Amino acid sequence: MFDIGFWELAMIAVVALLVIGPERLPGVARTAGMWIGRARRFISSVQADINAEVGKADELKRLLDEQSKLKAMHDIIEETVDEVREGMPVPRAKPVQKLKAMDDAESPPQSAADDTKPDDTKPVETKHD
Repeated sequence: MFDIGFWELAMIAVVALLVIGPERLPGVARTAGMWIGRARRFISSVQADINAEVGKADELKRLLDEQSKLKAMHDIIEETVDEVREGMPVPRAKPVQKLKAMDDAESPPQSAADDTKPDDTKPVETKHD
């Protein structure tokens, strides 16, 4: 933040020692430390408040985006309801057809005996003794 090195701090300490004097220097240093601490806490608090507000603004922006998407969906639903009320045909989605490979994979394998089905059109002969 500030580009202050060791020699600059040493120079400030020597000037403070000469101006303030050795008796009052510890009290002044404590008071200066207290004010610097308060300033840092205040700045930290302000930064936390700003970050919280920015977070709220981001959340509000996200909610507004979701609402605009829902508004478009609501408009589509309202148009569909109006069309149904007016008696206009509503386009329907075609049913999804399974691929033949998927049907084969889902059905159990059939044996040759399963391929022969009894013919319901022929009368069944039974033996009577």
